[in-house]
Amino acid sequence: MGILDFLTGEFIDVIHWTDDTRDTMVWRFEREDHEIKYGAKLTVREGQSAVFVHEGQLADVFTPGLYMLETNNMPIMTTLQHWDHGFESPFKSEVYFVNTTRFNDLKWGTKNPIIARDPEFGPVRLRAYGTYSIRVGDPAKFLVEIVGTDGEFTMDEISFQIRNIIVQEFSRTISRSGIPVLDMAANTRELGQLIARDIAPTLAEYGLEMPELYIENISLPEAVEKVMDKRTSMGVIGDLSNYMQFQAAEALGRDGAGAAAMQTGMGAGIGMQMGAQMGPWGARPAAAQPTTAPAAMAPPPPPPAEKVWHLAENGETKGPYSKAAMGRMVGSGELSRDTHVWTPGQDGWKKAGDVAELAQLFTVMPPPPPGT
Repeated sequence: MGILDFLTGEFIDVIHWTDDTRDTMVWRFEREDHEIKYGAKLTVREGQSAVFVHEGQLADVFTPGLYMLETNNMPIMTTLQHWDHGFESPFKSEVYFVNTTRFNDLKWGTKNPIIARDPEFGPVRLRAYGTYSIRVGDPAKFLVEIVGTDGEFTMDEISFQIRNIIVQEFSRTISRSGIPVLDMAANTRELGQLIARDIAPTLAEYGLEMPELYIENISLPEAVEKVMDKRTSMGVIGDLSNYMQFQAAEALGRDGAGAAAMQTGMGAGIGMQMGAQMGPWGARPAAAQPTTAPAAMAPPPPPPAEKVWHLAENGETKGPYSKAAMGRMVGSGELSRDTHVWTPGQDGWKKAGDVAELAQLFTVMPPPPPGT
């Protein structure tokens, strides 16, 4: 320290801190021998607090404002220094500036899956991640419990500990909530508020507050999600037989196989017709040739799709059954005219005897047994 710096410090003593790092929580004002002149000016800006530590003891805490360090506004320091009789001399203290603004967009997440009991799926493994914000609510307690004598304390030095607290409380909250996994996405806001509320007492012991906690995503293992996707696809497909017919028709149209088959059939039909016209002696003379081209043979229509039937008995549905199976059930007595049946495209349930396609099953009676 040069003589000019020494004299400047003696005559103009200004204590302040401006921070441009965005992650510094506590910064210690450096002064040689920690000597502060009595009557110095202390500037505490908005979003800051200044904590005086005198000979290892926590002394005064200053909120935002401009202070003249004198006896009338330093009650604790006055007691420690015995300035009650107007003793005015430099004193040796450490000044720690504490950043009391919010530290936003801090990340948290589950390092390992959390096992929970789901009311629908049973035991499941969950992962989650999100963001949170933190701030210093009690500068004195934060300095005593966390910072100690660290001259520059950053958010990274405590973020890992806070993440562990969040994950621990998240596990407890999820286990107690009883919310199904499929409904958690609609309740992430409420879950975040519950977790922040339960974490508050633990953070208060550190002098910290958590204004916000957000859950961005809750996910299941990849294998379980694939099975859920298949289940969702089955629900979208609906009737499997109709879906298979639709897929087959699309495949024919996409690959051109249907058009090729149609052209092959038409070519074969025309060839057979020309052979019949030529006969065993070869081609007819030009005069005998027909004046018009033979009509192209139309392709055969697709086979009709067989209907399937569902039965309603005692409030339960059975099926689907083919018509042949329904005939066997008539013979065994399992199906009667009064049994309610339904098939896709039918308007509601009807009695089997009122459905034309099934009524004929009841008219075919076996001949009388021999010997009667």
